[in-house]
Amino acid sequence: MLTRRDFGLGLGALGFAAGLPAWAQGVRVMKVANTAAVNDPQQCFCTAGQHPRLDFYKPGGVDVEYVNMSSITQALQSLRAGHVDFGPAVPAILLPAMAKDPSLDLVSVYKWLPRNANVIVVKPGSPIKSAADLAGKRIGVRSQGDTGIVVTRTMLAELGLKDDKCEYIAIGDGAPAGAAIDNDRVDAMVAFDTATARIELVGTRLRYVPLTPKFAQLGSGWMCVPRKLLKEERKALVALFQGIAKSTIFSNANLDAAIDLHWATYPESRPKGRSEDDARKELAFILKDRRNSWMRRPDDPDQRMGASSLDEWKTNIQMTVESSKNPKLASELGDPNRLFTNELIDDINAFDKQAVVRMAMEFKL
Repeated sequence: MLTRRDFGLGLGALGFAAGLPAWAQGVRVMKVANTAAVNDPQQCFCTAGQHPRLDFYKPGGVDVEYVNMSSITQALQSLRAGHVDFGPAVPAILLPAMAKDPSLDLVSVYKWLPRNANVIVVKPGSPIKSAADLAGKRIGVRSQGDTGIVVTRTMLAELGLKDDKCEYIAIGDGAPAGAAIDNDRVDAMVAFDTATARIELVGTRLRYVPLTPKFAQLGSGWMCVPRKLLKEERKALVALFQGIAKSTIFSNANLDAAIDLHWATYPESRPKGRSEDDARKELAFILKDRRNSWMRRPDDPDQRMGASSLDEWKTNIQMTVESSKNPKLASELGDPNRLFTNELIDDINAFDKQAVVRMAMEFKL
């Protein structure tokens, strides 16, 4: 079984082999930039299928290894250097980085969060009623490299407002973040749904504020790869993302089983100091919204797992132009078709999705 590494060990272990494919027992090990910084059951949408009982990856000649890091920016640097094979793409960070540095030649190949998983939260009695009210406020974010900053800028730009008077304050996760909200260190927090669920879990009461209309309709997570890798290892990438698609469907259908499979595959992530039943209930609460964000909306015209569209990438560019305050961004990026591809999607989806659902519903570890 492959075990996770922290970022420092990952880079050190690569040494002179950086940029070369990683292999173990004839299996191509695909390294993923894990910006959650820890490998816990939130990643079951990917890791469930690593367990031998499901075995969604190795028959296709691939497996996944997590390389932990603290931000999307660090992930992009690692992708460019060849230290990881794939990682998350947040357009508001990815697009300005690609425009600034032509050597950052990445292409988004799989949309893993087709629904928007970003949220705005405030204290129940807060005067903040809409995203427009965030202008000039103290905004809590997980860290100074967190996506909450660009998400806030993107929403305010959509409304024709600026964030130049906003103060972004790193408040962390869980209890520290809850204390910052309770004690009025910040006026609001902008983060992913899993982060705010962890705050609610420690007893902090929150009120959710609607996202801006255009931004709310966008997906919030893509997986990108170096273009060179797409050309040279297409078969491995199809196997990789088909394994993720199967794991996602399984986890959505039977979250408890997916959590157990993650723990079995990564025993170091098992709960310490509390029972697995209690930990499983906590995780179910944390993932209560995220598990739906893994799946496409019922009204989505393209129901293929991982598919993107040119229209949404044009919208991503337009909104990033506004949030980055760079009117030349679109011309610097060039043809938007180069930013994403659906060329793997039909092959990724060439499996029986209902069979995976039935497997999940009947599964016992």
